[in-house]
Amino acid sequence: MNGLLVDDDEVYSRILQRSLERRGVRLRIAPNIAAALELARAEVPDFALLDLKLKQESGLALIAPLRALRADMQIILVTGYASVATAVDAIKRGANNYLPKPVTAEALLRALDDADDVPEEPETMMPLSRLEWEHIAQAMQDCNGNISAAARLLGMHRRSLQRKLAKRPGPERNQINPAE
Repeated sequence: MNGLLVDDDEVYSRILQRSLERRGVRLRIAPNIAAALELARAEVPDFALLDLKLKQESGLALIAPLRALRADMQIILVTGYASVATAVDAIKRGANNYLPKPVTAEALLRALDDADDVPEEPETMMPLSRLEWEHIAQAMQDCNGNISAAARLLGMHRRSLQRKLAKRPGPERNQINPAE
């Protein structure tokens, strides 16, 4: 199986590439849309991992051209800016899946349905802060970025919403039990 990772984070890209290669998956890396299309045209991949934010570009713009190269290509959007709104947009444009970044090799293989021998990780619920953030992001999108309108929609004061927007939650970290 061979894939294409389109991400401008070199360190993350190399780590994921090494991790997948240990599992027998070849992964080529492109830092931008132009390089990704060049690599994909030279050798059409089985799957593509697209980062949402590529400096001034968006990984969403790659979905249609990659789908045109190979209709059955698995296209997965990965992002550190996960929200319900961008997930819906990615799926509408033709992505097969949407994963929060950083994605592990095991999670990626599960998403690609090629994980017969990958041990199952225990399922955990999404943290409440992440659910709240996604709800706020959806309200902001529905109101075209108007904070006052979004605050009315959410039933909260505009200043409270501004404070919550300033405290955007970061990626969840695995909590280590201090008793261990």
